[in-house]
Amino acid sequence: MSITREKRTQDYVPEGTLSFNDEEEEGISQPHNDALVISFLMNKIQVKRVLIDPGSSANIIRSRVVEQLVLQNQIVPAARVLNSFNMASETTKGEIILPVNVAMTVQETKFHMIEGDMRYNALLGRPWIHNMRAVPSTLHQVLKFPTPEGVKTVYGEQHAAKDMFVVDEVIPVSALSSTKGLELKGK
Repeated sequence: MSITREKRTQDYVPEGTLSFNDEEEEGISQPHNDALVISFLMNKIQVKRVLIDPGSSANIIRSRVVEQLVLQNQIVPAARVLNSFNMASETTKGEIILPVNVAMTVQETKFHMIEGDMRYNALLGRPWIHNMRAVPSTLHQVLKFPTPEGVKTVYGEQHAAKDMFVVDEVIPVSALSSTKGLELKGK
């Protein structure tokens, strides 16, 4: 037995539909391949450098952030192995449920806490994205989600994304192979 999904087409966009347009790209440095990075409020404190990652099956927060928020007493010990795209793994140090306030919309969110170094303070993955019914657009550097009051829009912080994921200057292979005058130490 197979299930097929009927494809629906419409000639109009109903009110409340989440959509993106070229006007939303204004003010964005082009061309870009930047990740979508935002800030959110947690316990009246702004948490910056938050990566929106639809490729992640977990919400992740650095233990350092939990310590700075003085919320260590809310950590539930739990060890879980998280694997990244290159199959590198990180073992979590616990779980914590925290109120994430994005655009005045609060969602209780379960985070897996890690001690490892990351370029971001928190990562909001599919669990948060789906609970919020959010639609991120890295191209437009925007996150949108529906609320009873209408669609809310959160603009990405492109400058933070550029700083977080900067690629260092590439050294040409020819420069690496010319080792004249170099001495190997330790022999």
